[in-house]
Amino acid sequence: MRLRIRVTGIVQGVGFRPFIYRIAVKNGLNGYVKNMGDAGVEILLEGNPESVNSFLKDLHEKKPPLAKICGIFTSELGGENQYEGFTIQESSASRELSGSVIPPDVAICPECLRELRDSENLRHDYFFITCTDCGPRFTIINKLPYDRENTTMQEFHMCSFCKSEYVDPLNRRFHAQTVACPKCGPKVYLTDRNGELVICKDPIREAGKLISEGHIVAIKGLGGFHVAASAIKDEPLIRLRKAKHRRQKPFALMARNLEAVKSFAEVTSSEIETLESPARPIVLLNKNEHYYLSDLVAPGLHNVGVMLPYTGLHYMLFDGVNDPAFVMTSANPPNQPIVKDDEDALRTLDEIVDYFLFHNRRIAHRCDDSVVRLHGGNLVFIRRSRGYAPAPITLKWKAKRCVLALGGELNNTACILNNEKAFLSQHIGDVENIETRNFLVEASHHLAHLTNSQIEATACDLHPKFTTTILAKEVAEKNDWRLFQVQHHYAHVAALMAEHGVTEIVGVCCDGYGYGADGEAWGGEVIFGSLDPVEFKRLAHLEPQPLLGGDLATRYPLRMAAGILHGKIDIEKVLEQNSIHFPHGAREVQLILHQLRSGHGIAKTTSCGRILDAASAILGLCYERTYEGEPAMKLESAAVKGKEVLNLTPILKGKELKTTEMMLEIYEKRKTHKTSDLAFSVHAYLAKGLAQLAIEKASENGVNAIGFSGGVACNQIMAEIMRKTVEDAGMLFLVHFRIPPGDGGLSFGQAVIAGFSRN
Repeated sequence: MRLRIRVTGIVQGVGFRPFIYRIAVKNGLNGYVKNMGDAGVEILLEGNPESVNSFLKDLHEKKPPLAKICGIFTSELGGENQYEGFTIQESSASRELSGSVIPPDVAICPECLRELRDSENLRHDYFFITCTDCGPRFTIINKLPYDRENTTMQEFHMCSFCKSEYVDPLNRRFHAQTVACPKCGPKVYLTDRNGELVICKDPIREAGKLISEGHIVAIKGLGGFHVAASAIKDEPLIRLRKAKHRRQKPFALMARNLEAVKSFAEVTSSEIETLESPARPIVLLNKNEHYYLSDLVAPGLHNVGVMLPYTGLHYMLFDGVNDPAFVMTSANPPNQPIVKDDEDALRTLDEIVDYFLFHNRRIAHRCDDSVVRLHGGNLVFIRRSRGYAPAPITLKWKAKRCVLALGGELNNTACILNNEKAFLSQHIGDVENIETRNFLVEASHHLAHLTNSQIEATACDLHPKFTTTILAKEVAEKNDWRLFQVQHHYAHVAALMAEHGVTEIVGVCCDGYGYGADGEAWGGEVIFGSLDPVEFKRLAHLEPQPLLGGDLATRYPLRMAAGILHGKIDIEKVLEQNSIHFPHGAREVQLILHQLRSGHGIAKTTSCGRILDAASAILGLCYERTYEGEPAMKLESAAVKGKEVLNLTPILKGKELKTTEMMLEIYEKRKTHKTSDLAFSVHAYLAKGLAQLAIEKASENGVNAIGFSGGVACNQIMAEIMRKTVEDAGMLFLVHFRIPPGDGGLSFGQAVIAGFSRN
């Protein structure tokens, strides 16, 4: 029997060819296996039918842990047998199939970590120790197929020791393209802020000591540079905040081990599993009662983002110090992508850091850390990037066309929908300048190449002035692709539907802002969604509230509060008493009052995020948004320790959930009730009210599934209360678990609507 097999999925860079070799030899089969230029694998087998069937059984049941098989295509061949034995053949550049992709970067495996610590091992203390089960993949690939010469490891020629493991079928580094050792692999070195070499025996452990002593060090990792600082000393964090213009935004931590994490944070079994997973994301953990790290790590928040070391270098940083954790934040200039090149690091970070820890392996593609939190035991992505991207999300149905979606303006990702697989790019960031725009273009092109996708359409937001909208129109015209502009909240709901494989839903979509189908500022919506046929419509929303000063109201939430409470309280007195919280003081207050009295030029918004912001300001928790979501996040942090005290009945009038009365109640009770209880009551009112609206509209439309999407769906209190309300009504409640509910998942929803639209 002669059989040709093509396998698609994540099958390059995961030890798949060595696995095929071993099960072919085990079953007494002849032939070959080779990588293909479309990221798939081709296998030719010769042998008796029983042995072939046994091979196919092993293929399904014993594949390597990082491999993901999406498709197996077999065809019988005629003719006489041609092969003696089984071999791994030289890779082919042929690109026949689409939908395969290179795997994400993964953390150092236990076996490599054991060897790193073994003084008798030749790779003892080697920072770049890897094997077929771990290490960089996505960030080192230049082109397909995934062979060493097509990666940034091409500059490092294997020594005889590494070569002997590379060609040994019984070794776990058999055909591991990243194999290296201290003799032949990448080297690490320490410099001062001017790039002058610092002579020392052990650059990594020396860097760890410098961080512990209070210095700031830029560290080159897998997908870019981190800026590292002490997590227990205030002085370096004050310097770092000033240099990075981050007055309040929380810093991520890298803890030395799980025991260290437990010393300052609460950790559930699900959170431990996520922290220790091969993806090694940053996990948002609640601070425990013994929290002793600097208050400057995550000011005003109840939680802190923590990750565990994911390379040999990271583990070695902690060897010579007692610090439980280091601040480890992405190294990027304000509103620009993470820095990945040595020259850029020296040019842009020299005034921020004291030292640089470099290695001489080039980073092909930048990739930020992923950020997640857990609601109960359920994973919620804040940012889906390293460790997850570009692994595909498999849908229940095949799309009608291949789509490139470019997302929105903030927390951007790109997405390629190819048949039933959606490939999301790594985190791109806020597309507000040429550097991030170029990063988006590069990431999209690379993703299309890796997946061998023949794009037919592009999708983007409805907002006419978004950089991504303009870019989508340009590429559509240039390539003669169809263009789909998708309303922001419809895309969020479509993404949720595709994740769960449901064709109809009533979705609650809450965020800070989205350009509405009517040109207004939406953000607290109840939406009917259908994917067969594709149809979305707005059924209900939060009460529209004044957006005093437009974008200024998003930065200074007292403006939002003033607009809501105008005519209900003596707003002039309140604003004058709080003039210190406006950048232009009393003069700005007078301008606000004049605008309120005239009523001219005031836009309105249904945004849930703005309501949370206003409540945060009324309760004295946050008067200025210095980073996205800050007022709402601080409101949630206060609410975590609170309980429902107002027990307000949601006021539903027609298609609206009223919010003015609730805000007035919060204002009037602010001096007689605990801030934490009032903060919780805000969440309870909004969650119950929106859930009741959704239940009502779902019943009217004969729909049994209700979903929660948008950035506010990251809020654990809102999600839990909404879930209980919906499930108590006997309906199915759905939330995101594979993509971010916020704008990091927007491109996925855009691609779904464009890919499944009939016309």
